[in-house]
Amino acid sequence: PVLLSCGSAQPGACPALCECSEPAKTVKCVNRNLTAVPPDLPPYVRSLFITGNPLTDLPAGAFLAQRLPDLASLNLSGNHLQTVEAGSLALPALRQLDLSGNALVSFSPQAFGEGGSPLEELALRGALRDHGVLLSLAALLQSGALRNLSRLELADNGLLLLPAGMFTALPALRQLDLSNNSLVGLRNVSFQGLGQLQSLNLSDNSLGVLWNSTLAQFRSLPALRHIVLRHNTWVCDCAIEDMVAWLKESDQVEGKEALTCASPDKMLGKALLKINSSDLNCSVPTDLPSQLQTSYVFLGIVLALIGAIFLLVLYLNRKGIKKWMHNIRDACRDHMEGYHYRYEINADPRLTNLSSNSDV
Repeated sequence: PVLLSCGSAQPGACPALCECSEPAKTVKCVNRNLTAVPPDLPPYVRSLFITGNPLTDLPAGAFLAQRLPDLASLNLSGNHLQTVEAGSLALPALRQLDLSGNALVSFSPQAFGEGGSPLEELALRGALRDHGVLLSLAALLQSGALRNLSRLELADNGLLLLPAGMFTALPALRQLDLSNNSLVGLRNVSFQGLGQLQSLNLSDNSLGVLWNSTLAQFRSLPALRHIVLRHNTWVCDCAIEDMVAWLKESDQVEGKEALTCASPDKMLGKALLKINSSDLNCSVPTDLPSQLQTSYVFLGIVLALIGAIFLLVLYLNRKGIKKWMHNIRDACRDHMEGYHYRYEINADPRLTNLSSNSDV
């Protein structure tokens, strides 16, 4: 009986440095100085917390799928994770993953295995300071491996720009948090295909204006009802006129009454909703980059036309040009023969004396 008791208890045993609750299906390994994932986690676990440890690497097989078939929530925040290798998160029941507060350097696009993952919530707050990791995450999202993802948190990462098409393969996404970054624009960001998106947090960034292309995407998302834009550096010149019109007619923006101008100085602190066309100097085109691009294209066409006309004129006057070139050649030849003759006279002493006597 004693041997049978020990044998039956071993599969549900709790790792030495962790706290386990079988009724709650929870294991907590918090601030235990762990440098690796405990290999003897109980198979009943559904919620696992491994936080505040000097854990730097998440190798393939760190969580054995066969041993942890019911693991649905995994919190790895506040560690020292730098590397997430391929296959390290291939768990069949994983729905929630928190990697916030880690200094990730390498994140494999195959971290969730070769097939798709059932993951629904992914938190990466403050974990994407390395640009290479951001590109790896974009590749992972674009691969379609996380098509079930409904919540994505990318706050506190100092992001300036987002990779193009980063969110195009997330049809189930409902909440997207991009707050507290340094985003300066959204022109290369596509929200197309996010038909389920309900909440978009863009607060505490460096946005100066939202262009018509972005506003059109917001209008086209049927479920989007909560857009947060507070604490951005709105530039209240003529370029913001369309955005102000959108704010006045839209019910998507939370707290839009509190949005104020950050520049120029004469508009500092003025509420965006109180801006009128008369407050803005709209003599300058609103979309300067596209205007410049159009100007360069027009200039190229004009130069090409001038070049074609020049070549046509040369072709039509080829006989005259040929005769003119022959005349120049004959004139140059006569001139050179004159120089040659004078040189021969000067070089021959007899001819020089003869020339002198003749002059006398």
